[in-house]
Amino acid sequence: MVSVRVIDNAAEFLEACEVITSGTGPLAIDAERASGFTYSQRAYLIQVHRREAGTFLFDPPAIGDMSQLFLQNADEEWVLHAASQDLACLREVGITPARIFDTELSARLLGMERVGLGPVVESLLGIHLAKEHSAADWSTRPLPEPWLKYAALDVELLVDVRDEIEKLLIESNKLSWAQEEFQATLDKPEKIVSAEPWRRISGLHTLRTPRQLAVARALWNARDEVAQRRDVSPGRLIPDSAIVAASRSTLTNKSELIGLKEFNGRASKSLLDTWWDAVLIGLKDDSLPVMRVPSDTLPPPRAWVDRKPEALERLQTAREALSARAEELSMPVENLLTPSILRELSWAPPSPITVVSISAALKKHGARVWQITETCALISNAFVEADQKVPEEPAEVS
Repeated sequence: MVSVRVIDNAAEFLEACEVITSGTGPLAIDAERASGFTYSQRAYLIQVHRREAGTFLFDPPAIGDMSQLFLQNADEEWVLHAASQDLACLREVGITPARIFDTELSARLLGMERVGLGPVVESLLGIHLAKEHSAADWSTRPLPEPWLKYAALDVELLVDVRDEIEKLLIESNKLSWAQEEFQATLDKPEKIVSAEPWRRISGLHTLRTPRQLAVARALWNARDEVAQRRDVSPGRLIPDSAIVAASRSTLTNKSELIGLKEFNGRASKSLLDTWWDAVLIGLKDDSLPVMRVPSDTLPPPRAWVDRKPEALERLQTAREALSARAEELSMPVENLLTPSILRELSWAPPSPITVVSISAALKKHGARVWQITETCALISNAFVEADQKVPEEPAEVS
């Protein structure tokens, strides 16, 4: 393995781009974030490997814009393991692959029991890849050498894994399916930012009044502002459970807040004034939040038995059919068809239910061509069968 020195300036980065561009074959790329440690989801280390060029480790915060790496290799294939996890932070620094090969997604389509990079490398190449630093704080500077060696290995074997997986995809007639999945990963839109992100507080459902919600909102906003300014994960300041406990309690002064057993966390005392100011804001807020926000999302299937039993029958019958087909294809059923799509169709199927109408509905909901081909007839038949099982309600006798 080449030196594990990290490139952390623009001049050396541009030199490395030239060397990488002179290499051959696909570019293996990986990114290390600091999830759970920092506020941002930015990449704190980006690793690139290309045959006849070598392995390069880059420090994105120090380098800044890294688009030149992509521009010089725009037409090449980029190999990633679980691309959906890294594409956002790569795009943030200007690396925007137009063609990818996802080894993790391919392993799922092949029905491999364990799809993490380590098990896949061991299964296909017979090499044990230690993953002891996967949850490290990659914002640490300087990065310890063992971490860097670990990071380098993540990409040094990735092209070899890609080649072995491609052979298996061809043998199982799944290569075109994988290519559709790769493109879908690239085309997937970014998540819509919630208008009220504070409603994702764990345990918020235990609060019973709008005033309690107002306090929780104010505490969440205060925590988020501090976390963003310090680039630290919000939960490392005070956990959600502390916000809920403070919101549920009847507090009259700062001492009562700090005396609250459940109000804990690394910054519960050091930022006590910030938290108490937030509590006061929530207690005085005239714009109280509503207890429940109207939603157009489907209720959970466990609630369907009372609200729409015919939909539940359709869902269960179709699930059985898809599970059987997924087993035949040696892949997880969720890769054969996204579960949310099946739930949507089961709740509101097209009328009349035919292979053609189900196919059109699947396409509308974002299913890939190969998924539609494999599932439309199964779902159509399952829905017809299910509707025959559900007895019609007797007409009212006047």
